[in-house]
Amino acid sequence: MEFPVIQRIGTAIRTQRVAREYGIEALTRVLQEYLPEDQIAEVRRAYDFGAQMHSGQARESGEPYIYHPLAVARVLAELRMDATTLCAAILHDVIEDTSVSKQEIAARFGPDVAELVDGVSKFHKVEGLTRAERQAESVRKLLLAMAQDLRVILVKLADRLHNMRTLDGVESSKRRRIAQETLEIYAPIAQRLGINTVRTELEDLAFRHLYPRRHQVFRKAVSEQLGDTRSLIKEIEQRLEKALRDEGIDASVVGRQKNLYSIYEKMQRKRRRFLDVMDLLGFRVIVTKVDDCYRALGVVHHVYRPISELFNDFIANPKINGYQSLHTSCVGRQGRKVEIQIRTREMHQIAESGIAAHWQYKLGGRGDANAMSQARAHEWLGQLFETQSGAGALDFIENVKVDLFPDEVYVFTPKGQIRRLPRGATPVDFAYSVHSELGDHCVAARVDQQLEPLNLPLCNGQSVEIITARHARPNAAWLNFVKTAKARSHIRNYLKNQREDEAIRLGRRLLEIALRELHVPLSRLKGGAAEAVVKAYALNDIEELFASIGTGSRLAPLVARQFLPDPAEAGGQAGLAPLGVEGTEGLVVDYGKCCYPIPGDEICGYVSVGRGIVIHRLECRHAASSRKGSATDRIPLVWSDKVQGDFLSELRVKGDNRRGLLARVAGEIAASESSIENVQMPDRAGSEAIEMRFVLTVRSRVHLARVMRRLRRIDGAQRVWRV
Repeated sequence: MEFPVIQRIGTAIRTQRVAREYGIEALTRVLQEYLPEDQIAEVRRAYDFGAQMHSGQARESGEPYIYHPLAVARVLAELRMDATTLCAAILHDVIEDTSVSKQEIAARFGPDVAELVDGVSKFHKVEGLTRAERQAESVRKLLLAMAQDLRVILVKLADRLHNMRTLDGVESSKRRRIAQETLEIYAPIAQRLGINTVRTELEDLAFRHLYPRRHQVFRKAVSEQLGDTRSLIKEIEQRLEKALRDEGIDASVVGRQKNLYSIYEKMQRKRRRFLDVMDLLGFRVIVTKVDDCYRALGVVHHVYRPISELFNDFIANPKINGYQSLHTSCVGRQGRKVEIQIRTREMHQIAESGIAAHWQYKLGGRGDANAMSQARAHEWLGQLFETQSGAGALDFIENVKVDLFPDEVYVFTPKGQIRRLPRGATPVDFAYSVHSELGDHCVAARVDQQLEPLNLPLCNGQSVEIITARHARPNAAWLNFVKTAKARSHIRNYLKNQREDEAIRLGRRLLEIALRELHVPLSRLKGGAAEAVVKAYALNDIEELFASIGTGSRLAPLVARQFLPDPAEAGGQAGLAPLGVEGTEGLVVDYGKCCYPIPGDEICGYVSVGRGIVIHRLECRHAASSRKGSATDRIPLVWSDKVQGDFLSELRVKGDNRRGLLARVAGEIAASESSIENVQMPDRAGSEAIEMRFVLTVRSRVHLARVMRRLRRIDGAQRVWRV
């Protein structure tokens, strides 16, 4: 009986603590440091309205719900965001969790606040969507709103940060799901926008909730490895500050222990043990001018021995999010490796706050030093939506994850221009980053004047020249190695359009044959009858109808009947004339793997939704079983006189179990101008005979017969037959 009372007391104590830390008075004290009184009053007015709307709502921990949006506003206030963003932060859940509409927020607080609140609100539930699809749609909606106003993502990141800070009370499976989403989407977005203070805390919190045991082990291992870090950090800080002061450089040095997730991620990425990751400490040298950065670098290298291969100049080559700094790693006391970053105060501001620094500079009345970061963020979002305009929600979110890949390489065009690419990017990624047409027609690449394969991972400083051919087209195999979302999207769109074009051509041929058999003039495909049929099937145009026939979604004989003045006239018509197969139909014609039909075989076709027409040999047992089904599923087929290309066929060879038999069989197949696609051999230990199964390419039955004759002549071959 006392438990509810104890629970209420615990909730009251937590509420008092949260109110002291995140209440409106605590927020106001932070705002008084940088906002004028009239804007603070507007934030308080938003609080009064939000508290009224959320009245009676509570978080899972028990305290009133309003303290969550107040905590979100506190995070943004510490980033020195403007009053509009703070109002939106306090109201960010009212559309989703209360009866308030976007229009009412616009009327009370202005259109900017309303747009920010609506952008942060989740995608409205639609029947039939899975949880993954709803999540993907919510992220797409968020990024679309972010493209209009970057402050949307700042509110969302602050919201996610406070949710992660208070995740302990959430059920374990939901906690892991939220942590996984944070690591895959929100922390990388924060890094892409340069907001490192938020990014590092999100990563560490997500790491703790997603892998609690690993987090505990890592924290203990780092503590044991570093020992008393405070004295060590203080010693290095004082030594560097004195050396810089002696050289007349005004600088401050700040040391820190690296966050646990960055150590864990480095181990995973480089496949190293914990003991091999020695740079657990990092130091930042903050100077006044850019020239001082390079002078300070010389001083640091004089004090501590540098590791030359671990130097990066991100001042001359800024990261894609606008980050600038000199990075060097040195060997300190007891052989301990330390990482040192050297930057100006302005660079440090942008490195910590990213695009949020834009509004800090506005509030301070200074020039917008973060304009480049803003422009790059907008450019990234513009390219993202341009290349993903036709993608589904899940494809879109997958490409966003690919595009958020944090590490980068810098390569050069033949004219010396720098291109930034994700680590592991290939010449195909490079080609698409320059221009989509260059990527579509690339056939090879020269990397540092040497011909290299298109799947070669590029390295920093390489010069890349793309070789093109007018008739070259994207290859589906490229999807196995490209790293950028732009390249992946263009390749997928091309393959999708190629399939649609092939389906349209095949569908037109099938429908024309069906119309001839019904004695319907082909001119009806262009007249009012075509519009009526297209409308009856609820399609947009005649090409969409052809495509649905070509992919097997609709059957040509049934569609052809719709073109008759009276569909009953088709009742007594005979079967259709066979359709000629040329072997160049591509993706909309498939060949049965059960019988491997080749030119010269008697064949038939069966409609398969999504695969188009599947071709079988007449004697195939699967075709025989299909003939028992509906006659409308069957399509009469013959091999065209123009048939061309290579086709798969399966042979079995039984022979003596002797050394070298496989090599002789493979040699005869190659001498017959055929290629082996697959070979299977059972365990031959203890047996006198062995049976080998080959899947090989041939042009026709005549070609296959020639291959079989050569195989039968092999000494030791007992039997050769086609499956």
